[in-house]
Amino acid sequence: MSRQLTLRFAVLTAVATGALLVPVGAAVADDPTPTPTAATGEDKTAAEKKAEDAKKAKELEARKAAAAKDLPKGGVAAGEAPAGNSGTTALVGSATGALLLAGAGTVVLRRRAAGRHNG
Repeated sequence: MSRQLTLRFAVLTAVATGALLVPVGAAVADDPTPTPTAATGEDKTAAEKKAEDAKKAKELEARKAAAAKDLPKGGVAAGEAPAGNSGTTALVGSATGALLLAGAGTVVLRRRAAGRHNG
Protein backbone atom coordinates (compact mmCIF):
# COMPACT_ATOMS: atom_id res chain seq x y z
CA MET A 1 0.00 0.00 0.00
CA SER A 2 1.47 3.35 -0.98
CA ARG A 3 1.89 6.26 1.40
CA GLN A 4 -0.77 8.27 -0.35
CA LEU A 5 -3.37 5.51 -0.01
CA THR A 6 -2.45 4.95 3.64
CA LEU A 7 -2.79 8.66 4.38
CA ARG A 8 -6.10 8.83 2.50
CA PHE A 9 -7.41 5.82 4.43
CA ALA A 10 -6.37 7.38 7.75
CA VAL A 11 -8.07 10.68 6.92
CA LEU A 12 -11.30 9.00 5.80
CA THR A 13 -11.32 6.84 8.94
CA ALA A 14 -10.83 9.91 11.14
CA VAL A 15 -13.63 11.80 9.37
CA ALA A 16 -16.02 8.87 9.67
CA THR A 17 -15.20 8.44 13.35
CA GLY A 18 -15.71 12.15 13.95
CA ALA A 19 -19.03 12.03 12.12
CA LEU A 20 -20.19 9.38 14.55
CA LEU A 21 -18.79 10.94 17.72
CA VAL A 22 -19.84 14.59 17.27
CA PRO A 23 -23.61 14.02 17.68
CA VAL A 24 -22.98 11.68 20.60
CA GLY A 25 -20.81 14.27 22.32
CA ALA A 26 -23.42 16.95 21.81
CA ALA A 27 -26.13 14.72 23.23
CA VAL A 28 -24.09 13.89 26.31
CA ALA A 29 -23.05 17.50 26.92
CA ASP A 30 -26.59 18.83 26.51
CA ASP A 31 -27.44 18.83 30.24
CA PRO A 32 -27.80 22.52 31.22
CA THR A 33 -28.46 21.92 34.94
CA PRO A 34 -25.39 21.40 37.09
CA THR A 35 -25.49 18.71 39.73
CA PRO A 36 -24.93 19.92 43.29
CA THR A 37 -21.80 18.48 44.87
CA ALA A 38 -21.60 20.28 48.20
CA ALA A 39 -23.85 19.39 51.13
CA THR A 40 -26.51 21.95 52.04
CA GLY A 41 -25.78 21.67 55.73
CA GLU A 42 -29.24 20.39 56.66
CA ASP A 43 -29.31 16.93 58.16
CA LYS A 44 -32.61 15.21 57.46
CA THR A 45 -33.46 11.62 57.86
CA ALA A 46 -34.40 9.54 54.86
CA ALA A 47 -38.01 9.31 56.02
CA GLU A 48 -38.32 13.09 56.28
CA LYS A 49 -36.85 13.52 52.80
CA LYS A 50 -39.22 10.93 51.32
CA ALA A 51 -42.23 12.57 52.96
CA GLU A 52 -41.16 15.98 51.71
CA ASP A 53 -40.59 14.66 48.17
CA ALA A 54 -43.98 12.93 48.18
CA LYS A 55 -45.67 16.15 49.30
CA LYS A 56 -43.95 18.13 46.55
CA ALA A 57 -44.91 15.51 43.95
CA LYS A 58 -48.57 15.65 45.02
CA GLU A 59 -48.57 19.44 44.81
CA LEU A 60 -46.98 19.31 41.36
CA GLU A 61 -49.53 16.77 40.13
CA ALA A 62 -52.37 18.92 41.47
CA ARG A 63 -50.98 21.97 39.62
CA LYS A 64 -50.61 19.99 36.41
CA ALA A 65 -54.16 18.68 36.68
CA ALA A 66 -55.53 22.19 37.27
CA ALA A 67 -53.53 23.58 34.37
CA ALA A 68 -54.57 20.74 32.06
CA LYS A 69 -58.24 21.53 32.62
CA ASP A 70 -57.76 25.09 31.40
CA LEU A 71 -55.64 24.37 28.32
CA PRO A 72 -57.16 23.43 24.98
CA LYS A 73 -56.05 20.16 23.38
CA GLY A 74 -54.24 20.12 20.08
CA GLY A 75 -50.48 20.52 20.30
CA VAL A 76 -48.50 23.49 19.02
CA ALA A 77 -51.51 25.07 17.31
CA ALA A 78 -53.26 25.19 20.69
CA GLY A 79 -50.43 27.07 22.33
CA GLU A 80 -47.96 24.43 23.45
CA ALA A 81 -44.35 25.34 22.98
CA PRO A 82 -42.35 23.12 20.64
CA ALA A 83 -39.41 21.18 22.02
CA GLY A 84 -36.57 23.47 23.07
CA ASN A 85 -33.87 22.17 20.75
CA SER A 86 -31.37 24.70 19.48
CA GLY A 87 -30.70 22.66 16.33
CA THR A 88 -26.92 22.69 16.62
CA THR A 89 -26.73 18.91 16.62
CA ALA A 90 -28.83 18.71 13.47
CA LEU A 91 -26.73 21.41 11.83
CA VAL A 92 -23.45 19.69 12.68
CA GLY A 93 -24.81 16.34 11.53
CA SER A 94 -25.99 17.81 8.23
CA ALA A 95 -22.65 19.53 7.63
CA THR A 96 -20.76 16.31 8.40
CA GLY A 97 -23.00 14.35 6.07
CA ALA A 98 -22.44 16.88 3.29
CA LEU A 99 -18.68 16.66 3.78
CA LEU A 100 -18.75 12.87 3.69
CA LEU A 101 -20.86 12.93 0.53
CA ALA A 102 -18.50 15.44 -1.09
CA GLY A 103 -15.52 13.30 -0.14
CA ALA A 104 -17.13 10.17 -1.59
CA GLY A 105 -17.95 12.06 -4.79
CA THR A 106 -14.36 13.23 -5.06
CA VAL A 107 -13.07 9.67 -4.70
CA VAL A 108 -15.45 8.42 -7.40
CA LEU A 109 -14.51 11.21 -9.81
CA ARG A 110 -10.78 10.66 -9.27
CA ARG A 111 -11.15 6.92 -9.88
CA ARG A 112 -13.09 7.53 -13.09
CA ALA A 113 -10.50 10.01 -14.29
CA ALA A 114 -7.69 7.56 -13.44
CA GLY A 115 -9.55 4.80 -15.30
CA ARG A 116 -9.74 6.92 -18.43
CA HIS A 117 -6.01 7.64 -18.32
CA ASN A 118 -5.10 3.98 -17.93
CA GLY A 119 -7.02 2.95 -20.97
